[in-house]
Amino acid sequence: MNEPSIEATTVAPQVLLVNHFKALKLPTFAREYEKVGADCAREGVDYPRYLLRLCELERIDRERRTMERRIRLARFPVTKSLDTFDFMAMPTLNKSLVLELARCEWIDKRENVIALGPSGVGKTHTALALGLAACQKGHSVGFTTAAALVHELMEARDEKRLRALQKQLTNVKLLIVDELGYVPFTAVGAELLFEVFSRRYEHGATLVTSNLPFDEWTSVLGSERLTGALLDRLTHHVHILEMNGESYRLATSKKRQQRNTKPNTATEKGEAKP
Repeated sequence: MNEPSIEATTVAPQVLLVNHFKALKLPTFAREYEKVGADCAREGVDYPRYLLRLCELERIDRERRTMERRIRLARFPVTKSLDTFDFMAMPTLNKSLVLELARCEWIDKRENVIALGPSGVGKTHTALALGLAACQKGHSVGFTTAAALVHELMEARDEKRLRALQKQLTNVKLLIVDELGYVPFTAVGAELLFEVFSRRYEHGATLVTSNLPFDEWTSVLGSERLTGALLDRLTHHVHILEMNGESYRLATSKKRQQRNTKPNTATEKGEAKP
């Protein structure tokens, strides 16, 4: 049976049109078609260009929604960008290398990045910023701390879903593992973490931050053999970011404390109280 024509229905054409847009998953069309239509009528724009404007708006909005979804799935604790990173406070960091990494070509090449330095120098900020840049370039990203990752792996093993989690960790284009070195792992935890890095070797890009130099990673992983094998895979195709210096958080805290404890000059001069 043929469906009734628009003229034969009692539903307003605008309502039907919006319903069709929603069914076709064109929310920007539904939201903007009247406004764009009025603008085009006022400017004397023909129908093809009217549709072109709507298509451009839909595509821009769809790309924005897709990027927001990638950022949400990455599970960043906070959103950071390189625009807010103080390179002047970290002179040992190779700024040109960081900006080059933000272009994300290393992700396409399935290379790795390791950021080394003490606590508070901006390793996590840099990792988050590179992760955000990757999302903006269309890459899938996963962010976690080393301790949380090992905990998740051991929990998945106990619940018989380790293989599914390993597959998920292998398939993400960029895996960021933050804070390797703060918490030592059990032998089982270290082996599970090694398995993640081993599966990703030449399969996906990995970014690791650590407060420890390479020769101290054994204190976290517990085995020289395992540490050597892990470093062999991580450092085969690697960009190393050296971030040595005073803690940025500590320096900021000191400046704030100095401002708060600045002496009252009037009292020092012995002004008489009223």
